[in-house]
Amino acid sequence: MNAPAPHSTDMPAHGPADARSADLSELLGHVTTSWDDQRRLVARQLHDSLGSSMTALTMHLALLTQQLPADQALLERSAQMKQLLANIINTNREMQLSLWNDKLEFLGIHAAIGELVDAFRDQHRLVARISLPEQEAAYPRLQAVALLRCVDEGLRNIAAHADASEVDVILDDDGDQVMLTLRDNGVGIGAAALAPDRHGLRTLRERALYLGGTFSVAPAQPGTTLTLMLPRASA
Repeated sequence: MNAPAPHSTDMPAHGPADARSADLSELLGHVTTSWDDQRRLVARQLHDSLGSSMTALTMHLALLTQQLPADQALLERSAQMKQLLANIINTNREMQLSLWNDKLEFLGIHAAIGELVDAFRDQHRLVARISLPEQEAAYPRLQAVALLRCVDEGLRNIAAHADASEVDVILDDDGDQVMLTLRDNGVGIGAAALAPDRHGLRTLRERALYLGGTFSVAPAQPGTTLTLMLPRASA
């Protein structure tokens, strides 16, 4: 009798380890997106609730101050309360911006990136240049958030590690893909850029993979170059 045909021993191209890695990457992308949504919600609540309440209190205080008798102690106390409210309003606004850049939704990616770079330039007193496409495109919110997070995280790493005097932020869009580049002239962060303690950069890499793109950190002469590439998608 003829021996039965042997069972195929061909293994699938992707084993359990690859499948688990893909599942974890997808999960991290989902968690990151959910985190962005929560930050956006909290920032909006701070604006709509606390911000409007503080503005109303400032107006009420101004009206009360007009009715106060000409007592120096009362006027000084009123001025102190006005300054305290102003400080709370500024702190609330800073908290909102740290959670979510509302310029991204209302004015677009160009204005949002511009605000980040301008604040970075003013705070750290260095040369910071921006190059953006002449025509601003509308990106899906996930892509726009990824671009903005890359600028934010890249600038924070430059401030913390690069000891740079010049920074370039370049956004290119050829219609097929979007490429964001951050380049500095500092000492560089070298091969350890994606080490376990650089969670912000690792999160950017996973965010890029989740959106079908890539994120890389490479040494330059001098400095470091961060590059985020995403496939072009319509809003």
